[in-house]
Amino acid sequence: MITPSPLPVRTATPSPRTSPATPVEAPLRDSKSAKATPAAKHVASKADSAPRMYATENDLSEKRRAELNLLLNQRLADAVDLQMQLKQAHWNVKGPSFIALHELFDQVAEAVESYVDMIAERIVQLGGVAEGTIRMAAGRTRLEEYPLAIGDGLAHVEAVARALSTFGREARATILQAGELDDADTADLCTEVSRGIDKWLWFVEAHSQASK
Repeated sequence: MITPSPLPVRTATPSPRTSPATPVEAPLRDSKSAKATPAAKHVASKADSAPRMYATENDLSEKRRAELNLLLNQRLADAVDLQMQLKQAHWNVKGPSFIALHELFDQVAEAVESYVDMIAERIVQLGGVAEGTIRMAAGRTRLEEYPLAIGDGLAHVEAVARALSTFGREARATILQAGELDDADTADLCTEVSRGIDKWLWFVEAHSQASK
């Protein structure tokens, strides 16, 4: 009787679908998708928010100029937001005092626009980058959200007065902070801004004080 010889053992060759390259590709796809995650975006935004300074002969140290850059960009965000809140009031106010408030809110908005320019130019004078886009302002502003559902003149007066008061408070805080950084010019600029804001706050509040 002839005993059959054992069949040779064959090693299976991986098919293209299960090739060693496949597990490597998955992590690569994962890493690409990870770039779009909120955490990755947060890291990127933190990197983008780092102070960028240009060389200048200004005698303030680069460290102090970098601190002033951050400080003034915060005020710039507040000022941009304030300007648009005033335009919101200007466009939507209604009632017996419409024309007076419509024109007043526009005048205040024009004044705030000049403050935006002053603050932005001071940042650049110090070697910084003025970050004045609407998106930057929305992410940084210290002002409360402006109420969109109001129409009555007195309701707008209260909302505008609150926004002006908040901005004025922050401007006065910046005067002290700039002084601590030995920047008398920035402190003087913020003094001019806060003085103007107080005047406009007076003009706006005068429309409601007699009825209280």
